[in-house]
Amino acid sequence: MSRYVIIPDSFKGTLSSADICRIVSREIRAQEPEAAVCAIPVADGGEGTVDAFLAAVGGERVTVQCAGPYGEPVSAFYGMLPDGSAVVEMAAAAGLPLAGSRRDPEKTTTYGVGQLMAHAAAHGAKRIVLALGGSATNDGGCGAAAALGVTFYDRAGKPFVPVGGTLHDIARICADRLDPALRRIRVVTMCDIDNPLCGPTGAAAVFGPQKGADDAMVQRLNAGLFHLAQVLRRDLGADVLNLPGGGAAGGFGAGAAAFFGSPLRMGIDVVLDLTRFDTHAAGADLIITGEGKLDSQSLRGKVVVGVARRARALDVPVAALVGGSETDIAAAYAAGVSGVFPINPLPLPFEEVRAQAAGNLAFTAANLIRFYRAVGGASR
Repeated sequence: MSRYVIIPDSFKGTLSSADICRIVSREIRAQEPEAAVCAIPVADGGEGTVDAFLAAVGGERVTVQCAGPYGEPVSAFYGMLPDGSAVVEMAAAAGLPLAGSRRDPEKTTTYGVGQLMAHAAAHGAKRIVLALGGSATNDGGCGAAAALGVTFYDRAGKPFVPVGGTLHDIARICADRLDPALRRIRVVTMCDIDNPLCGPTGAAAVFGPQKGADDAMVQRLNAGLFHLAQVLRRDLGADVLNLPGGGAAGGFGAGAAAFFGSPLRMGIDVVLDLTRFDTHAAGADLIITGEGKLDSQSLRGKVVVGVARRARALDVPVAALVGGSETDIAAAYAAGVSGVFPINPLPLPFEEVRAQAAGNLAFTAANLIRFYRAVGGASR
């Protein structure tokens, strides 16, 4: 009996991770009814991370009323897993879709993310997994810190909650009143980029424009984050200016490290640990992973390469089903990917590709399994 592990990311805009697991599982069982199939839908820290964790390991989706990106009331959520880990997806309270057409990273806040973290800590979370990604913010995580008891003072000694456009007004930071419940638990931050806080590859320069910043605003946001880093170093002893990943989610990576003492880990590594991937994959005949596009970004710690690295250590082959792929993916093979299989047979407009995605995936998965069995893969 063959053993398969299916562990894909979503194909953004077309198929969810759970959809892909279902389709590939169906095609395996159509050809090999007796096969053992372990399906683990995942996300790497962006939108859909909570739902992916709940689908993979179970748990409860907890709804909380909190502040949205402009301070407006929103209904957000986090996931409480069976092991007591709370998965807080920052996009649930401060994501770009919540900002709608009103995109202004000088005014948006992560305050609601801190409220989600506070709720989880007060309701028995043993650990908080903070998933960064898809943010509308550029406040360095100051809003979340303020919601959790960190106090920011301006030059007149007045407390305030900084946003991207007022980071330069921070004169002093005091963390003495940080939520005691948060002090008792560990915060682990899922972060899939290595951009620093400031500079030409920093939070404002790289990600500010997609949040609505023009060139002048990018310069102001960058200066504000640089000022924040100086105050954090002086008042909290946290040197985050050049921290790899510090620029994630508008500088929230740096904020998570400084305010909560959180390590920044590749999202896929956190996912693989929490879903006990190594246990499921040990002794498998084939691992099938995938994502919408295999490109240079994929090679920097995304799902396919993260899975492949773990699988290589277990000596299990990995097939990647992808929506599309660049041609220079030697690094993926070096990481442990055995073969890459794009599912789209013809160049078509995205709307047509989206409509045909499920059928194309099923076709490619069926061909992959047929070939794998034909060359004796199950007897390895």
